[in-house]
Amino acid sequence: QVQLIESGGGLVQAGDSLRLSCVASGRGFSVYALAWLRQAPGRDRELVAGISTSGYKTYYQDSLKGRFTISRDNAKNSVFLQMNSLKPEDTAVYYCAADPVGSTSSHYIPGSPDDYDYWGQGTQVTVSS
Repeated sequence: QVQLIESGGGLVQAGDSLRLSCVASGRGFSVYALAWLRQAPGRDRELVAGISTSGYKTYYQDSLKGRFTISRDNAKNSVFLQMNSLKPEDTAVYYCAADPVGSTSSHYIPGSPDDYDYWGQGTQVTVSS
């Protein structure tokens, strides 16, 4: 089991950047595929970006490619989301999530929010125009 704690959210202006961080407690961090998801008011939770256990494979929502970058540091039990050129439509609560896919699935990234077993409490990102 793993516990996830996000940080780095805040209020920024359009065009600014933010870097979200998520630190995991518990053992076996490297067997988890990780993801950042977000939920805006009145909308379903959506997968923003995912990263495999090895870190070699990443996934991005098509509309976010080129602006967002996910990375992980297994030595520090951490995953990050660098968000550049932020837009008001990026306003949402951002969640870190983990799925215990196992060490043999080093390139697998679960594609649905429902696939992720463990979630952080979320961090609010607000982008003003």
